[in-house]
Amino acid sequence: MDNILRADVAVIGFGKGGKAVAAELGRLGRRVVLIEKSDQMYGGTCPNVGCVPTKALVHHSGQRRPDDSPQEWFEHAVGQVQALTSLFRAGNYDSLNGADTITVLTGTASFADPHTLTVVTSTDRITVTAETILINTGSEPVIAGIPGLADSTRLVTNVDLIKTTTLPGRLAVIGGGYLGIEFASMYNRFGSKVTVFESSARILGREDDDVAAAATQILADEGVDIVPGATVVEVRDGTSGTTITYERNGSRHTLVADAVLAATGRTPVTDGLELANAGVRTTARGAVEVDEYLRTSRPHIFALGDVNGGPQFTYISLDDSRIVLDQLIGEGKRSTADRVAVPATLFMTPPLATIGLTEKEARAAGRRIKVARENVADIVAMPRAYIVEETRGLMKFVVDADTDQILGAALLSVDAQELINTVALAMRHGITATELRDSIYTHPSSTEAFNGVLAALQPNP
Repeated sequence: MDNILRADVAVIGFGKGGKAVAAELGRLGRRVVLIEKSDQMYGGTCPNVGCVPTKALVHHSGQRRPDDSPQEWFEHAVGQVQALTSLFRAGNYDSLNGADTITVLTGTASFADPHTLTVVTSTDRITVTAETILINTGSEPVIAGIPGLADSTRLVTNVDLIKTTTLPGRLAVIGGGYLGIEFASMYNRFGSKVTVFESSARILGREDDDVAAAATQILADEGVDIVPGATVVEVRDGTSGTTITYERNGSRHTLVADAVLAATGRTPVTDGLELANAGVRTTARGAVEVDEYLRTSRPHIFALGDVNGGPQFTYISLDDSRIVLDQLIGEGKRSTADRVAVPATLFMTPPLATIGLTEKEARAAGRRIKVARENVADIVAMPRAYIVEETRGLMKFVVDADTDQILGAALLSVDAQELINTVALAMRHGITATELRDSIYTHPSSTEAFNGVLAALQPNP
């Protein structure tokens, strides 16, 4: 006979949103069961195979000196990062499983009916019943349907790549989006010869031409080979490498690589959940369908994080937890509609952080705008860039000409991942460009660059 656990709340997946809800409800005395299919994923994607290890590797890649052996330095870096992720993973597990009101099960969950889950562990089969159920299963890499790619022995995902201790001498990256460019920058700095294949006319297609051009130039100057307008048509393994065949400008070309990174997006993980048994609907793109309160087609079942098809950021998953907690123990008013000015950062070196509208989007919307744009090397008010010897990049602001409200920004600079949060706060609370320009900032800091950049606002017809 199956073991039976009865809970107030069951959470499928140990990601950021789910664990935050589980921790808070457990603290309040609710009986919580959290199910995670892998003992290597306690805490979710971010601390195990996402933000923490990749950004740690970005840091280590920048510490390699010219005389350091690329392979030895890479192996050392991966060891350091694995020790860090192991520490975080253990801390995540202990913080929840150690609570009297929370039980963590390591196994695969599927719906038997709207209130019942079947959990298969390595040694047991457990039935979990709960009044409320949270789906928090995240997303996984998409492998493009390129002939030979899925079967290649040298195919790697971002998860595979950061776990190997062998630095690929030649790394081919298929996809010039955030993930592809971040890994291209990182592995180039470790010492790989990196080639990026991008099917569009240029990388960073959403960004303005000047921002994308600046980022592209930085990557090219560091040795990353970016091949825009390239359609990969075949991947074929050989004894000494994998041959990538691609079409560009009407001609066919080939390149041989030691590893091929598929960086063509991620898709929600719903396979095996048996959502139909619970009457939970999915969207055409495979995400769990939710309303603005993150309720699924079954009001007692919520979906948080990447699995609901929203922006694939850990901080969005955290905000999802606030919305769900407000539904379960709060006033029930908070929703995804409350989100404004959500920033994003691409962790190349230096990082590119963006928020709001680009110049071209503002123009397309018919807005009267003012634009400020300065190369970091020319920002007199930012001596920190010279102090830390990172003067590459630019800062750009798009401002409403009538209201002086900041419509968007692109910061390609040292500390951009921090600076963008100040801009986001200003946008959320109606702080004008003039107020941001005239604020008092510490010195020498990167933030004080706003004093200079925003002083250069010019009307753009």
